[in-house]
This record gives sequence, C-alpha cells and structure tokens, in this order.
Amino acid sequence: MGGEVNVVALVRGEEQYVFVFDEKRRTELLRLLGRYAADPSLSFTWYDAAILSQKIREMLPAPAVESVGGGASTAPIHAGKYHSGFQHGTPGPRFQFP
Repeated sequence: MGGEVNVVALVRGEEQYVFVFDEKRRTELLRLLGRYAADPSLSFTWYDAAILSQKIREMLPAPAVESVGGGASTAPIHAGKYHSGFQHGTPGPRFQFP
C-alpha cells in the first residue's frame, strides 16, 4: 500500500475486526463488510457493516463522478425544467414527457 493508510475497527468483547485500507481499496472494503455481514459463521452483523461503512465514507468521501465534458459534475440529478400538474406542496413528476 502506498500513501495514506486508514484503519477502522470493531471490538466487541473478545472479538476484534480490524480493517486496514487505502483510498484505492475503499470500495473493495465496503463490499467486504457486506460479505462479512452476510456470512452466518461470523458474528459480524448488518448493523456492524452499516456503522463501519458510515465511518469509512466520512473518512474518505467517494471521488467526484466526472461528466462527459471531463469536469466534475455538481448538478443535481433532477436539474432542468419539469412540469408539475399537482397542487402546491405535493411532489410532482421528476421529468417532463414530450
């Protein structure tokens, strides 16, 4: 591993789950947490996976997704014009159909 190394751990009584990872392995570790939670032979739960996943995401936010033009996209998914025939306060459709 090159660069910065990160560590997250879960200690419960005698059990210890310690994960050492770098930025390049972030997604791989998030998937591993799900596999551990799905493994009935481990005491690692879905709650454990959710807590550690949240900590990992706080430590290393996901990289920005690049748009077709090459720059990072900051526009919300629903950006653009849409028409709502609903009354005020009721969410309208996200897209306008031709």
